Amino acid sequence: MTNPAPAEHQTYPCQTCGAQLAFAPGTTALTCTYCGTEQHIQLKKQRVVDRDWAALASKPRRARADVPPNLFVCTGCGAHTESDALATVCQFCDSPLTRDEFDPDLVAPEGVVPFKVDRADARQALRDWVKSRWFAPNKFKHVDDAESLTSTYLPHWTWDADTRSKYTGQRGDHYYVTDKDGNRQRRTRWRAARGTVTRSFDDVVVPATTHVSHEQLEDLSGDWKTKQALAYQSEFLAGHFSQRYDVEPEQGLAHAKQKMAHVIEKDVRRDIGGDQQRVHSIDTKYAKVKYKLLLLPVWLLAYLFAGKTWQVLVSGQSGRVTGERPWSAWKITFAVLAAVIVIGALGYYLLISDS
Repeated sequence: MTNPAPAEHQTYPCQTCGAQLAFAPGTTALTCTYCGTEQHIQLKKQRVVDRDWAALASKPRRARADVPPNLFVCTGCGAHTESDALATVCQFCDSPLTRDEFDPDLVAPEGVVPFKVDRADARQALRDWVKSRWFAPNKFKHVDDAESLTSTYLPHWTWDADTRSKYTGQRGDHYYVTDKDGNRQRRTRWRAARGTVTRSFDDVVVPATTHVSHEQLEDLSGDWKTKQALAYQSEFLAGHFSQRYDVEPEQGLAHAKQKMAHVIEKDVRRDIGGDQQRVHSIDTKYAKVKYKLLLLPVWLLAYLFAGKTWQVLVSGQSGRVTGERPWSAWKITFAVLAAVIVIGALGYYLLISDS
């Protein structure tokens, strides 16, 4: 079967001056950055729904219906990026971009969480974060002024599942004995334990990109209000970047199961009870597995420092900052020496006081 061609990408010219409109964070409108004209977005009435994983796993991938023609590949990190503007620099590593070809074998995004934090608030959050990095080099303090933030929708998988887990292990209960010298000592009595725990997972969020640190994205995962996602429509992407996923859904499900496993183990330990637990085995069955692809808003800063590319993320939903930072060796050394001097002085003072 021939894959359908991508639809013509929708542009939004300003009716007043002809410039391109862009989605304004925190609103439901497109605005013109030149003359200020606003155009209300007619929101889709459809709900964001979770799709049946078994249906996707058993059928060929459907083509994405709405992909803009401006697709790029980074010459540095290889990221595939799409934009309604003629971008020239990668928002992930600051390397040049070249045109990319459309790959039709994509899962369509089900929803989008629109930007709430605008550029001014994101920059202020970044400045506050930079100022709090006490052990960063002095030059790092100016990175928020020297570099630009890029508004980027990053792809994430969300997963639902009903789980039933059988386990084996041991329960440990503490008791105390008194030795011949009258000292009270703690002992642990172990006995075999087995049982079954169940849990329903909803919207386990998994990053679908390899071009941003998973540690940083996981750090933001608690901030995402996925229930606030709106049905995907291209107006929310106008004036912003949107990265295509490069983590396949099969990989995403495996990652989600790892995150579920940590929660299930806590359930198992709680079910075993006692003062200590030993978990020998957990066998989990998954049912009603569902997924969706969401685009989540991030202000992304990629900057070069000491010959290395660093990334900082600002949540486009909450404004929280997470990221990489360089360390100043001399500041750390000075702090250690200062601590040693203070401890030595305190010790000398106590010694003099006792004499």
